[in-house]
Amino acid sequence: MELRQLIFDTAAKTPGVGELEETLMWGQPSYLTKSKSGSTIRIGNRKQNENEYAIYFHCQTTLVADFRKFYSDDFKYEGNRAIILDAKDDIPFYKIDQVLRALIYHLK
Repeated sequence: MELRQLIFDTAAKTPGVGELEETLMWGQPSYLTKSKSGSTIRIGNRKQNENEYAIYFHCQTTLVADFRKFYSDDFKYEGNRAIILDAKDDIPFYKIDQVLRALIYHLK
């Protein structure tokens, strides 16, 4: 729920995002911009490890590759599609807030 709120807070304070649509995709909460300014963000538990969850991004974007450049040691990654977080750790709000700029991916 904290991550969900952070997504909405980031969208509200980021120029160009506009209203978010919250829906389910593949059974996971998904957030897309009605303005088409950004890429869809999904969040969900990981089947591989019940103590982890992920923030998923469209795999045909450069988003995860870009995050690796700036936050190479700060996150665990899954290919070109996700940032993996541990459920026992606090959410690194500032870094995740920056990652959520995926909401303006198409405006760059």
